[in-house]
Amino acid sequence: MRTLLVALLVVLALPAAARAAGPVLGGCPVLPERHAVNRDISKAPVDPRSKAYIASILGSGGNRFLHADFGGDGEYGIPFRVVDAAQQLVPITFDEYADESDPGPYPIPLGAPVERGSDRHVLVLQRERCRLYELYHARRAGRGWRAGSGAVFDLRSGHARPAGWTSADAAGLPILPLLARYDEVAAGEIRHALRFTVSRSQRGYVAPARHFASSDDNPRLPPMGLRLRLKRSYKISGYRGQARVVLNALRRYGMIVADNGSDWFITGAADRRWDDEDLNQLKRVPGSAFEVIQHGRIRR
Repeated sequence: MRTLLVALLVVLALPAAARAAGPVLGGCPVLPERHAVNRDISKAPVDPRSKAYIASILGSGGNRFLHADFGGDGEYGIPFRVVDAAQQLVPITFDEYADESDPGPYPIPLGAPVERGSDRHVLVLQRERCRLYELYHARRAGRGWRAGSGAVFDLRSGHARPAGWTSADAAGLPILPLLARYDEVAAGEIRHALRFTVSRSQRGYVAPARHFASSDDNPRLPPMGLRLRLKRSYKISGYRGQARVVLNALRRYGMIVADNGSDWFITGAADRRWDDEDLNQLKRVPGSAFEVIQHGRIRR
């Protein structure tokens, strides 16, 4: 008992940065701690084109305020399943982006939850091996699955997909590491960037994205992978509970353009424990409260 107490006191005596660790799920790191998705960007410089990017999203005619695209007693959001290393492999066939998909078989249970709506994502994390399997437009097919595209990610290495390749998401990024998860919010802290959508994007992408999903060359439109941050000047003291945790994450880690969809919609995991009344506070946060951090070269 004395040894345990001493060890605990040593840990608590360390600086916060030394105690910090990246997100963990199912005993696996959700990408390495230093991966771009887990990087603290609260002090990153603002991009010179920030105002133009924000204005283009606000001027699209769509939603102008933040929106939590999860909740509804578990009806909204993207579900995921954690399986063990013994999970049976099943055949996977692709009918849209086969040349940019990782071939099967995948350890995806035939009863894995499928996202409601048109995208029909299926996400499965295999513990022990720490591999993430994600499908887009997934449907059951015989002894396995048929999907529009699929991607496999090694969560320990965090290696990116080949340049120009999609994933189960338009930006070629993994989905699960960018979701707001209830367990994180309940613990009081999200330690990674969040996924969000815009209705119009440009024909290009910036790291960590690997793929674009537009034919529009307008340079004012956001490229896939663009990272936004909640401004330090925006007051969040009036927000409470789950919404407050999300806003703290958006200030420290930001959110990344990952797909085309409704403007300012951030994505979370489907979970019956979300509090809709709490999350609805986010609808008061205007898009003008965000700024774009400086990014590297736009790849086309």
